[in-house]
Amino acid sequence: MPIAPRGGGRRPPRRGRVRNLALAAASAALAVPLIAVPSDAARTAPPRTGFEVSAGARWTGQAEEAALLAGLGGHGDRVAVRRIGTTAQGRPLRLVRVGSRDPDALTVLLVCGQHGDEPAGREACLTAVRDLVYATDARTRALLARTEILVVPTANPDGLAAGTRGNADGVDINRDHLALRTAEARAVAAVLRDHEPDVIEDLHEYEATAPYYDKDLFVLWPRNPNTVARLHAEARDLAERWVRPAALDAGFSSGVYGEWTDPDTGRVVKRIGGDGQERILRNIAGLKHAVGLLAESRTDALTVPERADAALGNRRRVTSQLTVLKALLRYADERRGSIAAATAASRAAGLADRGPVHLGGVDGGAPEPGGTPDDPPCGYRLTREQYARVGHELALHGVTSRPDGDGVYVPLRQPARNLIPLLLDVRAAYHLTKGQPDTAC
Repeated sequence: MPIAPRGGGRRPPRRGRVRNLALAAASAALAVPLIAVPSDAARTAPPRTGFEVSAGARWTGQAEEAALLAGLGGHGDRVAVRRIGTTAQGRPLRLVRVGSRDPDALTVLLVCGQHGDEPAGREACLTAVRDLVYATDARTRALLARTEILVVPTANPDGLAAGTRGNADGVDINRDHLALRTAEARAVAAVLRDHEPDVIEDLHEYEATAPYYDKDLFVLWPRNPNTVARLHAEARDLAERWVRPAALDAGFSSGVYGEWTDPDTGRVVKRIGGDGQERILRNIAGLKHAVGLLAESRTDALTVPERADAALGNRRRVTSQLTVLKALLRYADERRGSIAAATAASRAAGLADRGPVHLGGVDGGAPEPGGTPDDPPCGYRLTREQYARVGHELALHGVTSRPDGDGVYVPLRQPARNLIPLLLDVRAAYHLTKGQPDTAC
């Protein structure tokens, strides 16, 4: 299916789709590429993932992934694969780049498989990369000519090998995007700093709780209250007006991640899911000037046939993730001007250095007590010893500093303004060190 614009791209979500449409889509998933590859243009058949070869009976092995990416890396200057880190158990962390090399191109980043026991997003990413590399249709070639697409196909190789949520040290990588103690989170942080992506998608899975929390697909935007308003609106628009309608059109039920709803009234009865925690990649995306999106596919079996044949459910899970990716690419291509304006506004807000920085709370909610300094400091001073401990992490976050007597000074007037207090203020829940606030502006 080519990434053609659809008339429904901007309409609000609809309700009432029947379940069997999703099952039919899942059954056909392995036959339909993410991007159209006309048969008369493909001299060589595109490589297939282990998941595709097995029709969803098993997940793609890491050796198969390595072979797939090595083959794609030799497919011309449209694609490049490089190592961006090494895990505690010696496995490589890879970044795939497809598309434009123009520094002014829109950049989209996909982070796949942060939790090793949530494999469907990773499979969707591997399929998407392959389809983009082999695409020959004019619309996709135009997309790639003006868009840089970056993919971390397996963000937690050790966890994938062990079938665990955390990495080899038992750390949940998606709670480490502030402290950056793991090799995996550090590699992602370096990509964010060096490539400054405009759009970031984080692909996950969840286990349903019927009847209040059991959609085929959940999505969410950055909810940290320090996300600049224009960027926040753009991210919510992506989730609500592009991805959710696409899911419904494909026959999948859809909801907002973390919202338990009454099945009869649709009223929200409970909210969960991390919300404004700045150490989650979804929220870090907003703090680092990107339109962020979280996508969560449902892991547990939906039907009697799925319970009898796990491959059916596996294909449904991957298909729902591919549906999100298709909508994301359409959004990025059609809304690039609005996206660029929102990301520019976010960076400019830091340089303007005005307004509060919230040390707690979520979008649309009341600030946490003591968590909203109405007049934040001009910056923070760190001793030489403090900087020796956290300087590398600050650099990975793109935070700039300057020498200051026997230590360093971190000014707030910089693009990372809304992130700095979360790193250095003693009142912040996950601060790296206790910086000395400077209020003598």
